[in-house]
Amino acid sequence: MKSSFTKKLWLIFAQSVTACLGLLFVLRLFFPNLLVDLLNANTANPIEAVTIKQAEPTPAPNVAGSYSIAVKKAMPAVVNIFTSKKVVENPHQDFLDDPMFRHFFGDQLDDPDSQAQPENSLGSGVIVSEQGLILTNNHVVATADEIEIALSDGRKMSAKVVGTDPETDLALIKIEAENLPAITFASSDKLNVGDVVLAIGNPFGVGQTVTQGIVSALGRNHLGINTFENFIQTDASINPGNSGGALVDTEGNLVGINSAIYSRSGGSMGIGFAIPATLARQVMDQIVAGGDVTRGWIGIEAQDLSPELVESFKLPSTNGALVAGVIPDSPASKAGLHAGDVLLSIEGQLITDTASMLNIIAALPPNKNATVKIFRDEAEKSVVVMIGKRPKPKVENNE
Repeated sequence: MKSSFTKKLWLIFAQSVTACLGLLFVLRLFFPNLLVDLLNANTANPIEAVTIKQAEPTPAPNVAGSYSIAVKKAMPAVVNIFTSKKVVENPHQDFLDDPMFRHFFGDQLDDPDSQAQPENSLGSGVIVSEQGLILTNNHVVATADEIEIALSDGRKMSAKVVGTDPETDLALIKIEAENLPAITFASSDKLNVGDVVLAIGNPFGVGQTVTQGIVSALGRNHLGINTFENFIQTDASINPGNSGGALVDTEGNLVGINSAIYSRSGGSMGIGFAIPATLARQVMDQIVAGGDVTRGWIGIEAQDLSPELVESFKLPSTNGALVAGVIPDSPASKAGLHAGDVLLSIEGQLITDTASMLNIIAALPPNKNATVKIFRDEAEKSVVVMIGKRPKPKVENNE
């Protein structure tokens, strides 16, 4: 009797345990967090939900302080230029090539060390038309026997010179390609000191590079770099290999052609010079139209006015250029100008110094009369000069 009662108790216990386990299994299956919540409700420090802040990706366009839009617009139009020139290292090569000596010595004169070796250099350029015209510095391609262009998409092709203008250090070259990404010109006349600019080029041959700075000064001249100087000065880093590259504004439009740096070490020291895009466009258009650049010329040698000269000539101001000499049979000579005259203005444009005089006269069309206001014998006079064409074999600082 007792044994039967014990078996019934164990049977009830086993069934109860089985039912509880089944209930727990169902609750666990359909309410997985129920037990955790029940535990947390009876805990002194319940587990709270943790919120993680994930920063949303910021779109590239219109990001304050970023110039990525300008760079994406301008960079495809900037190319790398690689030039090579064959040079003869043996100074006696011409003597050794003499037929008489070759008759006696023959191939013994062929020294491998005296053979022509390539001399390589690099620079940058700017695509200015979809048909393959590229603007660069004249000194980048002036002595090159071969010119190779590397486009931003990786393509490489040879180029030929269309025309050059050594007096502004500009050159126009061409590659045989179509539908190229051409730069958009901006008016460099609207630049102001303090404007942000970007320099794009191939410094030291490391590859296409962008540097950022501001316009430090405008109208820089008397640097002795070119005959006609009207440079944009910038502190954007410009290094060897940047020559001929683009100086662009924050919209990605061309404002200048990077040309030179001031440096004692060969690297950037925060003083770089660029040829204004307006001047580059004028030179380019003339080369495209006629193959070269035509400038006005009157044939004088001039010098800047010092305070001592101003006092000696009793001039009203320091503006002007002193005629130091007149080339015989030149337009100035035929018009009656002579040494000692001071040029004050040409066609109503004020002359501040010899640099401004050069630029004003150069912009005048040849074979047309121009009115020149001069100071002579303590009085102002007007003289009419027939503008001539500036000769190619130039004389430094002559006009």
